[in-house]
Amino acid sequence: MDGAMGLRVLLCLCLVSLLTLQAMPALGLATGRPRGREKRQAVDTTVDGVFIKSLKVNCKVTSRFAHYVITSQVVNSADEAREVAFDVEIPKTAFISDFAITADRNTFIGDIKDKVSAWKQYRKAAILGENAGLVRASGRNMEQFTIHISVGAQSKATFQLTYEEVLKRRLMQYDIVIKVKPKQLVQHFEIDVDIFEPQGISKLDAQASFLSKELAAQTIKKSFSGKKGHVLFRPTVSQQQSCSTCSTSLLNGDFKVTYDVNRDKLCDLLVANNYFAHFFAPQNLTNMSKNLVFVIDISGSMEGQKVKQTKEALLKILGDVKPGDNFDLVLFGSQVQSWKGSLVPATQANLQAAQDFVRRFSLAGATNLNGGLLRGIEILNKAQGSHPELSSPASILIMLTDGEPTEGETDRSQILKNVRNAIRGRFPLYNLGFGHDLDFNFLEVMSMENSGWAQRIYEDHDATQQLQGFYNQVANPLLTDVELQYPQDSVLTLTQHRHKQYYDGSEIVVAGRIADHKLSSFKADVRARGERQEFKATCLVDEEEMKKLLRERGHMLENHVERLWAYLTIQELLAKRMKMEGEEKANLSSQVLKMSLDYQFVTPLTSMTIRGLTDQDGLEPTIDKTPEDSQPLEMVGPRRTFVLSATQPSPTARTSIVSKLPNQVTGVDTDPHFIIYVPQKEDSLCFNINEEPGVILSLVQDPDTGFSVNGQLVGNKASRPGQPEGTYFGRFGISNPASDFQLEVTPQNITLNPSSGGPVFSWRDQATLQKDGVIVTINKKRNLVVSVEDGATFEIVLHRTWKGSAVHQDFLGFYVLNSFQMSARTQGLLGQFFYPLDFEVSDIRPGSDPMKLDATMVVKNQQLTVTRGLQRDYSKDSRHGTEVSCWFIHNNGAGLIDGVHTDYIVPDIF
Repeated sequence: MDGAMGLRVLLCLCLVSLLTLQAMPALGLATGRPRGREKRQAVDTTVDGVFIKSLKVNCKVTSRFAHYVITSQVVNSADEAREVAFDVEIPKTAFISDFAITADRNTFIGDIKDKVSAWKQYRKAAILGENAGLVRASGRNMEQFTIHISVGAQSKATFQLTYEEVLKRRLMQYDIVIKVKPKQLVQHFEIDVDIFEPQGISKLDAQASFLSKELAAQTIKKSFSGKKGHVLFRPTVSQQQSCSTCSTSLLNGDFKVTYDVNRDKLCDLLVANNYFAHFFAPQNLTNMSKNLVFVIDISGSMEGQKVKQTKEALLKILGDVKPGDNFDLVLFGSQVQSWKGSLVPATQANLQAAQDFVRRFSLAGATNLNGGLLRGIEILNKAQGSHPELSSPASILIMLTDGEPTEGETDRSQILKNVRNAIRGRFPLYNLGFGHDLDFNFLEVMSMENSGWAQRIYEDHDATQQLQGFYNQVANPLLTDVELQYPQDSVLTLTQHRHKQYYDGSEIVVAGRIADHKLSSFKADVRARGERQEFKATCLVDEEEMKKLLRERGHMLENHVERLWAYLTIQELLAKRMKMEGEEKANLSSQVLKMSLDYQFVTPLTSMTIRGLTDQDGLEPTIDKTPEDSQPLEMVGPRRTFVLSATQPSPTARTSIVSKLPNQVTGVDTDPHFIIYVPQKEDSLCFNINEEPGVILSLVQDPDTGFSVNGQLVGNKASRPGQPEGTYFGRFGISNPASDFQLEVTPQNITLNPSSGGPVFSWRDQATLQKDGVIVTINKKRNLVVSVEDGATFEIVLHRTWKGSAVHQDFLGFYVLNSFQMSARTQGLLGQFFYPLDFEVSDIRPGSDPMKLDATMVVKNQQLTVTRGLQRDYSKDSRHGTEVSCWFIHNNGAGLIDGVHTDYIVPDIF
């Protein structure tokens, strides 16, 4: 690789689905060959002075809602700056929700806002003739996210990208396909997939087509039991090598996880925090017979591979049409012709004759799309009206075209009206757009208006398989006119709950919000038509089962059910918006924008800017959602390389990565556990403070500036008699006397300068406040960040309790993200650890608890007995937290903290 270019770190995330190539998150890996355990020489993983220290993909799935975090750490060991690229591909159906870069102890975080607010930046980029966005269309249903940054000599950079989507069931399974191409050996490479499905997991598999069976067995660990499934892929450096003496990587291909859930119930209702998700996929139903009409474009533009592949697909599909089905074929060029002009039964003779017709037809003329569609609709309508025996099967209309209407009626709005008036909701229309020389939005709107969907068929060697793959999804209808009904007075909002048809191997998902105090009356009634009979079912909430699920999954379940509803709602509003004009479109845009900002999604109406980064023209990078029908783009103009600002960036509305300073304190959380990171030891220390509810403790106190943070404990009723009462932080006071700044935070409110009657905010607000050099960012229902100009940054995390939780009231956690400019005399239970701490651990031995180890620690000239344990850190992930392994100091931190813990009790919150 050219030295001036430095290293290009490439991570490709794409969506690979067996059928329609959408809605399944994807990420891939490379082939490998089996290797024994022979002793290997150390392998140099450095390229031009830069190496990838770690590349990790973490995927957590809860009830079909998938949350992905890609983290990559790159080290520049050279004596001069190097350019590094973070290059990711994600599905177009996914929403980016977070991005951050950490370098030189600074964190640069994505800030999601409406595009109007970013107009100045876009305008400047446009003047320069550049694309200001970091996301552009790439390949099939993909978006490519790329950012180049300059990393200083002997420095490292960490990238973290988060995106989310709802997995869609196809052909009896959910697919997670991951494609990764790091283009060099990675010291620590990992894909970790964690699945939690309340219905129970019925099957789970993981494969890598590029690995031999032997190497796959060595490197892929997979397991599932009950509701939980887990897949881990963690190849060593030697297992990544293309040969035993090579420094090149084999990681270049697909890694695929597939799973399905138990279908013991007709339907499954999941409720958490007044939001619900209803999964409907009944089994053991009889396949309905079909009335099937194919409408095929035979205009001159279909010549060559297109018509050859179309004929191949039609021949295969006709071979799969089942006895009991009825069908016909319509061809349109300048003229419209049909094979029979009416439906005929799928006998062997008729199918053979139809295949002969397909082999013989030739291309002719322009594109009379309107005429072809109306002929196909007429055939289905005539069958339903004049032949009672043909009215009960499921009617399906499939149209394939590669161009735009050029013959007959060519006005798109009139064609939409004609088709809509002819079908009148009787059956679905599926549009297949072959190639890119067409108006795919037009096909998409037409399908959506008529209960179907549109799919692009890519001009490639596998176009025949793409066409067959689409047909497989609709080949086996089980129900028609499906409606999922909910009590009107119980539901505040609802996603799409009427579906023209339900197909075998798929799933209908409805989500909504339940009105307060209406859970007891909440239920779902399903009405549909099956093969010659009516289908009826009633679904009730199993409250005891929900209590168990909440105890198992807690905040993660609550969070994912709500975000599943938000994701589906935004997607549906965007689809409706495509069909609207004028005021109706403006109203839908307003709804999408509000929800996108509330839930921090990058959608077509929002952008994410990364503050603190600038390129050679002074532009900040912008993460922008690809327009609905954008084409794959080539990079044009000079590449934009962003430089990390030397000054500390201002805090933004999101915090997902925090830089670790020497002895940075992660903070205090839960009942209450203090965690102290000691980076030079690559270890952590922890201790508890056991005090009565109401006691106020000093956490940070800087005598030079007067800046202070105090926290007040609240009690938690014991869940069982005789069990000691736990305490948690229920109130924090942050004070900066130099600027008369005070901030009081409780689980209910955030109050600025309470002593002078300042403004009060709730945790439902999304806001940024600035006063006298202090910036406070409230992230709705999640956390708030306080940044003191040229000083420290702190985070307060909100913990909401849920029904069945072991904790019976909401509480708070407190974290120090950095302690810039805090004086060396800073004290407090956390403040005293802002500067270097040394300790030694020896004599590690079994403890009184056989599951834990004890050891002897020498710290601050004292010898202590400490115990190895686990605590949970919520600073990076306020919902789920991450486990931290630490040495636990007993007796309220005696011997570790200065003095005794009662020295830190103060009389007032400020």
